[in-house]
Amino acid sequence: MINKIPYIKESIVYQRGKDKTDTMLCAKIVYDEDLIKHELGEKTEEEYKEKIWEGIKEINKKLPDFKHIKKIEITTEEFVKTTTHKIKRYMVK
Repeated sequence: MINKIPYIKESIVYQRGKDKTDTMLCAKIVYDEDLIKHELGEKTEEEYKEKIWEGIKEINKKLPDFKHIKKIEITTEEFVKTTTHKIKRYMVK
């Protein structure tokens, strides 16, 4: 669902433990710098993060509470991939 946001290239969602009974879903997102600059103009990375967070909020509205993404990290560096173009998740966290 995250990758359907227009200026998102790729993303992964992972679980980070908050405490013994609760967990938090986080997303690491690679955005298309050229496309987002074209749509929003020259802004700071924090302003881009805010725009991406708006898209995440819309996604969260469609999901049950326990599947809500609570934290995001954004970057322009693509993830390390295998020869079959799958993200090496263990290298991302």
